[in-house]
Amino acid sequence: MIKIYISDLLGKFKKSQRWLADITGIRPSTIGLYYSEDIKRINSEDLSNIVKAFKTLDDNIKLSDIIDYVDDKKR
Repeated sequence: MIKIYISDLLGKFKKSQRWLADITGIRPSTIGLYYSEDIKRINSEDLSNIVKAFKTLDDNIKLSDIIDYVDDKKR
């Protein structure tokens, strides 16, 4: 299964979903779906913009800090 860590990162950096929506240009409702991991289709342009947004806070952020594959059997 795909694990999305946006909620963790927003908490770590004390930023809001609104901040992420504003800086990325992604609709707040879509950010909410990523945040709650209820998104059905992941858009590569969204991911790119999300990585860029978090890189403004920490230059060491990489895609795997935001999204990862977790084996269902290991959960």
